[in-house]
Amino acid sequence: MKPMLPTYYPEAPSSKDWRYEVKYDGFRAILEIDSDSISIKSRNEKELSSLFPEVIAFIEEIDLEPYLPLQLDGELVWLTNQAKADFFQIQWRGRLRNQSMISKNAQFSPCRFIAFDLLRIKGKDIRGQSLNTRRSLMVDMGGKLGLPSPPDPTNKALVQIIESFDCLDIALNEVILLDGEGMVAKESRGTWQEGKRTNAWIKVKNWKTISCFITALHKENGYVSLGVFKEGDVTKIGSVKNGLSGQDKKILHDLIKQNASGEDGQFFYIQPSICIQVQCLHVYEENELREPQFSQWLLHLTPKECTWEKFIISQYTFPETVQITSRDKPLWTTAGKDVIKVEYLQYLRELSAFFLPFLKDKLLTTIRYPHGTLDKERFYQKNKPDYAPGFIKTFKEEDIEYMLCNDVETLLWFGNQLALEFHAPFQKAGKTKPDEIVLDLDPPSIEHFSLAIKAAQEIKKVMDSLRIEAFVKTSGNKGLQIHIPLPEDRFTYQETRIFTDFLGHYLISSYPTDFTMERMKVNRHNRLYLDFVQHGEGKTIIVPYSPRGNDFAGIAAPLFWEEVNEDLQLKDFTILTVPTRIKRDGCAFREYRQIDNEAAFQDVLSFLMQKKD
Repeated sequence: MKPMLPTYYPEAPSSKDWRYEVKYDGFRAILEIDSDSISIKSRNEKELSSLFPEVIAFIEEIDLEPYLPLQLDGELVWLTNQAKADFFQIQWRGRLRNQSMISKNAQFSPCRFIAFDLLRIKGKDIRGQSLNTRRSLMVDMGGKLGLPSPPDPTNKALVQIIESFDCLDIALNEVILLDGEGMVAKESRGTWQEGKRTNAWIKVKNWKTISCFITALHKENGYVSLGVFKEGDVTKIGSVKNGLSGQDKKILHDLIKQNASGEDGQFFYIQPSICIQVQCLHVYEENELREPQFSQWLLHLTPKECTWEKFIISQYTFPETVQITSRDKPLWTTAGKDVIKVEYLQYLRELSAFFLPFLKDKLLTTIRYPHGTLDKERFYQKNKPDYAPGFIKTFKEEDIEYMLCNDVETLLWFGNQLALEFHAPFQKAGKTKPDEIVLDLDPPSIEHFSLAIKAAQEIKKVMDSLRIEAFVKTSGNKGLQIHIPLPEDRFTYQETRIFTDFLGHYLISSYPTDFTMERMKVNRHNRLYLDFVQHGEGKTIIVPYSPRGNDFAGIAAPLFWEEVNEDLQLKDFTILTVPTRIKRDGCAFREYRQIDNEAAFQDVLSFLMQKKD
């Protein structure tokens, strides 16, 4: 079956006759499910099931029998957040043929099928019914099956339902806020038309606009190479062919040939002189542009004004609801490059689906660096300032109006204020009992990091023997931290202290020359400090995925337990590396809130209290 296709327009129609959906950057696919078969076919009718076994396995686990035979139209994606998919990642997955590699990625970094239309249900063809009717049936089915909408990269469901908006401005804001590819407007009363590119579906792209100059013309395919100046040298940023009219293309090609500074078998080369504006969807890590197209000539611009710094800034757009200032301010210098403010904001946006669950409803203490980490000036902030926007939610405790970071707008606002560290207590706002225990393993210096590794390994042995699930992350500075999830409103701080005291004394008695609970630094004598006192009412801990204000742009990065060995290096986990790590390996804390430690922890606590008595 050939899918129905949208038509590109620069702008979307705005009226009550249309609905609006996020356009995900992935593989368009038709999902067909019968009682004895599951098929995922591409728009070219190639079978994709063997390449994405995680989606098939998920479908086999849910009870679809009341809806079969079933046919869904949608997109196979690697989901970054609820409005953005990573095309490079899904493309890479689609090229894999090694079964062990496919299986590994399916387990740790799964792809998802985002359903945006229902074509058949219970064997009945409903393509001739209106979009509103088809969507209503699909949403009803998704709700009964527990398929999330909007899509969520942290949800275990690998079939999810697209969100639909009845307001154009709300949909556009969502796409720009979360850096999505674009949006599709669909006629509410429209039918599904097989194999047709139709005006009943209109796609609008979230273009990024880049100023650059031309460096070369490819003799065979007509692509022109693009560049910008970086520290005085020309740096290539990709190439473009589309978007030029036939006349403009001829003028440009003649101009390059007539003014060429040199040529070889493939290219005519030209000195920086012709400036143009190019639109693209995003920029790959190798500085290649995704779907580039010519926008306009920049006759008023000189090549010297086309700089690397402006190229970096132009890659990121933000909605009007989030006011971004000083976009080019350098915040860190790491791995030989400056990390500027818009790159930090992009980190927060890219990681928001994984970061926000650990911030939600927590009374935050942030550390702000008004001049970045290149200047040591910093200050702590708890209270909501007068200039904070109205969308910031708060919770008042005693005389402090704490800010809550429950959404992406708030997270980006914090980032724009140069809050580089996020510290949170162990319980949610209004609660008095912790929903986790965090054990801080603090070596005397980063040179003694091996002691943190040893302590974490020993704690893991104890937790396994007690049947308690524990998680581990870097502190982002020089140590490690162990997280033990607990049910909300179940155990008091007095009870968790009984457990942490037992664990601390056990480790010290087992390894007295390596570990200590001595609070005075002068008395630790190069031993690792088991900072278990830090777990208490009124105390805070660095949140998973929070950056740190240190000289290597460290991240409090969740780890897989098998990584906690002598090869572990803290400086491998930075603001530059952690987003790629999640795409490659997934989130090591993905099961955090699904873990039920209640019974096991209660058993240990009962034993310790009996022993104490």
